Amino acid sequence: MKRAARGADPSLAGARPFLKWVGGKGQLLAQMGPLLPPRYGRYFEPFVGGAALFFHLRPPRATLTDVNAELVDCYRAVREHVEDVIRALDRHRYEEKHYYAVRAKDPAELSLAERAARTIFLNKTGFNGLYRVNRSGRFNVPFGRYVNPGFRHPDSLANLRACARALRDVTIEVRDFTDVPRRARAGDFVYFDPPYVPVSTTSDFTSYVPGGFGADDQARLADVFTKLAAKGVHVMLSNSDTPEVRKLYAPFRIDRVLASRSVNSKVTKRGKVGEVVVRSFG
Repeated sequence: MKRAARGADPSLAGARPFLKWVGGKGQLLAQMGPLLPPRYGRYFEPFVGGAALFFHLRPPRATLTDVNAELVDCYRAVREHVEDVIRALDRHRYEEKHYYAVRAKDPAELSLAERAARTIFLNKTGFNGLYRVNRSGRFNVPFGRYVNPGFRHPDSLANLRACARALRDVTIEVRDFTDVPRRARAGDFVYFDPPYVPVSTTSDFTSYVPGGFGADDQARLADVFTKLAAKGVHVMLSNSDTPEVRKLYAPFRIDRVLASRSVNSKVTKRGKVGEVVVRSFG
């Protein structure tokens, strides 16, 4: 098995998340570093989101999955057709009328590269970088106000190409998190970064698929975590620091970290918040 740091391919250095994602782990990597397993086999991330930990570790054998097919298609397109994605991005412009016209398009009518460019454009220009869908599964985030969203900036395009290289040999699939115990084995590393348990009624942003991610889903996830731990898999999970989360994962190691979050609908409740990192190892 490879060490987490030494297993990274130095030729892939520089890739960083190309999507903004609520709860993204980029700012927490320094705090999470000491909590990572020193050695592991394959890497699994079943709630891929912005994939900050994946791009940081650059593991040689990785599987990235999510139930959000639009998100998975975006990663696949960047991996397989990054130049087509860049050309499609060049056709977008940061204007409110254009934003809503693009938002209204049916992704099924677009090519894979065009769908990815649409996702990236909406992600970079929508309000607060949110990804949210309604009950019909349609993206419904309003237009955002930015000085320069930078989706066509040379640095952003260079990063897309770096991400394409980092994703080159990665398995990317639409799968539910409950599929992981069937695939992971002892010594592998599974990192769960699910939609968080809300800390208040004004901080619930879990609707990244129709139906959201509720209490029953959190309980199912805790059961999957327990099954993987029993198999000898190195399991790590991030979530909000709430009594519900601590109760679900009471048998495991729980460390508290601090993150700056700005997704609360009330400005006065934004800022540093406590989160937990749960581990089956230590």
